[in-house]
Amino acid sequence: MTEKEIFIEKLKKITKEFAVDIIFFCNALKTCKASSVVEYQLVKCATSTGANYRSACRARSKAEFFSKICIVLEEADESDYWLEIIDTAGLSDNKKELTRLRKEANEIIRIIGKAKNSSFPNK
Repeated sequence: MTEKEIFIEKLKKITKEFAVDIIFFCNALKTCKASSVVEYQLVKCATSTGANYRSACRARSKAEFFSKICIVLEEADESDYWLEIIDTAGLSDNKKELTRLRKEANEIIRIIGKAKNSSFPNK
């Protein structure tokens, strides 16, 4: 396996684990109307991050990869947004896990942002 293939597989694993960790985290949110809305949105975008990354890896052209990687970046950033809302609104008592997940989201954003910038179709 090449270094690039190893990196791709590692990032697939990271985005999948992020999605699963978000699901477990959301299952422990405080029960209220707001939590159910925020939980739905967060699970949706966190799982979409990994699913769209896998899709980007199967892109048929540089332009298609760029388009899909932009979606991954949007979904990862949205995940961080909802985690920030949970923190600000006090919807979780698990500050340690919330901090870890925000750090993970921002790491994914950083990595995907670099991939996006280096894959612009006109380069």
